[in-house]
Amino acid sequence: MNKILMRQRIENAQKEIDSKKMIVQNGKMRQHYHFMPQSGWMNDPNGLIFFNGQYHVFYQTNPYNGFWDCMHWGHAVSKDLVHWEYLPLALAPSEEYDDYQKGGCFSGSAIEHEGKLYVFYTATANHGNGSEQSQCLAISEDGINFEKYDGNPLFDAPEGIQPDSFRDPKVWKHENKYYMVVGASRNNRGLALIYESADLYHWNFLNVLAESRGEWGFMWECPDFFALDEKYFLICSPQNMKAQKYEFHNGNNSVYFVGDYNENTHTFQKEMPKTLDYGLDFYAPQTTELPDGRRILIAWMKSWDACVIPEEQKWQGMMTLPRELHYVNGKLYQKPVEELKNYRKNSCRLENQEVSGTVQFDEVKGRILDLTVEICEGVFDEFCIELAHNQEYTTSYTYYRKKQIMEVNRTYCGVTRDIVCQRAWKLPEQKEPLKLRFIMDRQSIELFINDGEQVSTTAICTPMEAEEIVFCCDGTVKINVEKHELI
Repeated sequence: MNKILMRQRIENAQKEIDSKKMIVQNGKMRQHYHFMPQSGWMNDPNGLIFFNGQYHVFYQTNPYNGFWDCMHWGHAVSKDLVHWEYLPLALAPSEEYDDYQKGGCFSGSAIEHEGKLYVFYTATANHGNGSEQSQCLAISEDGINFEKYDGNPLFDAPEGIQPDSFRDPKVWKHENKYYMVVGASRNNRGLALIYESADLYHWNFLNVLAESRGEWGFMWECPDFFALDEKYFLICSPQNMKAQKYEFHNGNNSVYFVGDYNENTHTFQKEMPKTLDYGLDFYAPQTTELPDGRRILIAWMKSWDACVIPEEQKWQGMMTLPRELHYVNGKLYQKPVEELKNYRKNSCRLENQEVSGTVQFDEVKGRILDLTVEICEGVFDEFCIELAHNQEYTTSYTYYRKKQIMEVNRTYCGVTRDIVCQRAWKLPEQKEPLKLRFIMDRQSIELFINDGEQVSTTAICTPMEAEEIVFCCDGTVKINVEKHELI
């Protein structure tokens, strides 16, 4: 292992970041409180964990340019899951197995062991036979400086698994053993493999935990397997998954399976996949369990197929707000972490307001908001909320009452590329009251429906002067509105 070379490459990458970060941080398109890179490219969240009194998140990054290439691991910490502080890069490609020019350090996870932080990642290289992926380990005593394990790679793809589609290890401990789930592809069908270890260094392949029937994508990226509220969940991000009417429209999707895990055969008896997020920009989620027992999820707020933020920017990519997960009455609920409430100011509440035609309220406007709109009762077919609005720009959310459909439309948010701008999905069966909570930042909107029963995440690129909020109804409806600015 070339320890000196990795340090040099991290130092070189940090110099590149430092040379651009002040220009980038002063940019008009920067988010206010959502996590994003200092400069360069960012995609998947990695290694979400609580360690040494802080929350850590690592992330895939190309520190040299605002596009995907030459994957490193970025690193940041937080005391409350909202405000993040950047740390030096954790990993840089430096070995034959994570080739600097033709691969890098791909996604993975983290676990604490004997007071040290262990990160597992996918090493990718090309030695003339195409891309080859293997699972590797790096260790840190202080949670900041990492050294790659001398015994890397830990293991390669088993027989029958495509060597270029074997990645994103997620590790956890159960009783006195460690387990790892890895995303893979076999015969162009996505699957998740499960491994076992007694010491985190030596791993045994156990079984195919779960696999696609063919229509659920050719590769399952970023798998995550965990127990929650007396059920087991497998989250993954299938590539090239065919849409099914109102479900799975992103091509590269993020889904969850709920079911029962057989600890003897290491198989997962799963139900049909369900959509995690109905928006336009959500991928590669990862979860962790916090010391207080909460299961927290964070995801990449971007689409591989759509560049909403202008390409000429010196940064790309951002994360969703961390979300707390609960399974209630057969549904997986996601809600913003409670810590967000500590950032509220200038709050107001309007009750029993009538909307007929187009209405605006003087107290309800802005771009960096925690905004809840409760649709109570009325006689109407369509109700629309327009956010980040002025005469030129808007992003709309329309409730089609008879069809029980919600639609987001960012066509007029400022995009300059031919990208997908509309998405519609079926709402839960019950009608009013319908509760819509919008978490708004400068360039994103996360919608939580009925306390997180459904979620929709969408990136926008609208100038900040578009800060009006408009309510429209083709009949008459009563609504409650609660608004909090976020500092």
